[in-house]
Amino acid sequence: MIRIAILWLINALAVFATAHLLGGIHIRNFGAAIVVALVLGFVNTVLKPIMVFFSIPFIVLTLGLFLLVINALMLQLSAALVEGFSVDGFWWAVAGSVAISFISWVLSSLLTL
Repeated sequence: MIRIAILWLINALAVFATAHLLGGIHIRNFGAAIVVALVLGFVNTVLKPIMVFFSIPFIVLTLGLFLLVINALMLQLSAALVEGFSVDGFWWAVAGSVAISFISWVLSSLLTL
């Protein structure tokens, strides 16, 4: 249970840092980042596998690059669901999803989870 809470906090930090690094992603405060991390985790757990399943031909055809599109859509959906978090457009969502993934990976690696 502690591991899940730490991963949730790491993702919240990644969302918060991404919003400060990229000009097209805006967040009100760290509390909103915690909610975004929760919503993004839920969306990625429930909706993303369904989208990946139905887009397997596109994923194979683009050698996996279509997964960036799916990740961007998940981030935009989270922005639509959480007040205090917004993404200015699709390409900002692509950049944001890459940045969030990279920052989460770095922080998780530092904490050796």
